[in-house]
Amino acid sequence: MRLAVVSPFVDRRHGTERALAELLERLAGDYGCEIHLYAQRVEDLRLSDPQLARSAGSPESAAIFWHKVPSIPGPHLLQFLAWMFFNGFLRKWHAALGGPSCDLVLSPGINCLHPNVVIVHALFHRLKELMREENQDRAAHAGFFRRLHRRVYYGLLTTLERRIYTDPKVTLAAVSKRTAGLLQRYFHREDIHVIPNGVDAEEFSVTARLAQRGEARRRRGFRDEDFVLLLIGNDWQNKGLVSILEAMAALPAVPIKLLVVGDDNAEPFRARAAQLGLQDRCRWELSSPEVFDSYAAVDVYVSPSREDSFGLPVAEAMACGLPVITSVFAGVADYLHDSLDGFVLRDPLDVQALSQFIQILYSDGDIRTRMGSAAARTALEWKWDRNSEAVSRILTDLFVRGKAARV
Repeated sequence: MRLAVVSPFVDRRHGTERALAELLERLAGDYGCEIHLYAQRVEDLRLSDPQLARSAGSPESAAIFWHKVPSIPGPHLLQFLAWMFFNGFLRKWHAALGGPSCDLVLSPGINCLHPNVVIVHALFHRLKELMREENQDRAAHAGFFRRLHRRVYYGLLTTLERRIYTDPKVTLAAVSKRTAGLLQRYFHREDIHVIPNGVDAEEFSVTARLAQRGEARRRRGFRDEDFVLLLIGNDWQNKGLVSILEAMAALPAVPIKLLVVGDDNAEPFRARAAQLGLQDRCRWELSSPEVFDSYAAVDVYVSPSREDSFGLPVAEAMACGLPVITSVFAGVADYLHDSLDGFVLRDPLDVQALSQFIQILYSDGDIRTRMGSAAARTALEWKWDRNSEAVSRILTDLFVRGKAARV
């Protein structure tokens, strides 16, 4: 089976892109798919030379071929429009030149107009709602043209979601039951496959974390007595970073440090930390493929998300045996047992409840140990092999039905 996979970039520094990398390597290696990846940037993925791709009609090969899609500088709206045009043009160009004819088109989100299968992570309909809920003073300080750009950009994305996700010919796979529920709510789709993300239990394990803990903390200047919280990801406003900072400020007697990893603009959050007197208790790092090193350095993973399709770092932290705090608005919360393998906030803005959870985990080492052990056992249920098997079944079924329809 030949697949065209359309994604702006693939790497192992970001949750959605890391999930895609794990899936593609298994579809190629375990299921013999020939994958033609149309992307602007690819890192940390085993690739084959595109010049070796077999011509149309020849036997299939299990490999991943990257076709680089051009990109342009500029505002997000312009970059997205260019991305949609160039990836569509490049795929048509390859077909016109007699290149490999792909059987199906797979996309993680709205990356092309006519996909066969979409793996749904973030939903811009929901993010647009959150944008409206933001403080009006904060929005006003953004400036007229920035607000206008954001409004038009989200308007375009939600229009494309409506066009693609309401099309019954497009098969939808959601990464959590929460995301499936949002798809039903916005687009009235009842035929959604739920395929949770996985965790590499060999890379993310309690044993490995404990072995690297001392060195990971020393490099960051964390003392033995420091109680270190971790947040990984982008869109820190949505991930609940402000709530974390305010919860830290509510616990002045606890020696809390915070490690924040991601590529968001840190300045507004640094300013808020300074207002709360926390500037010396926060460490900011850019995202890295070596994400495990971050888990090794901390005591608790905290992510009181306002919206998160799954929350891969929560699952990875659990696999490492870390206690976690998340919210009901993270898809991963559907698979947690509240107060057993993690704490689940009913309201991600409830700073008092968040600070209480942090205080409990700091004060009671037995609870911390029991919750971390239970978290590691729960995370064993999330396997990338199970994830890729479920996606492969969907693709194979569509492929077989497509061949039968052409006969």
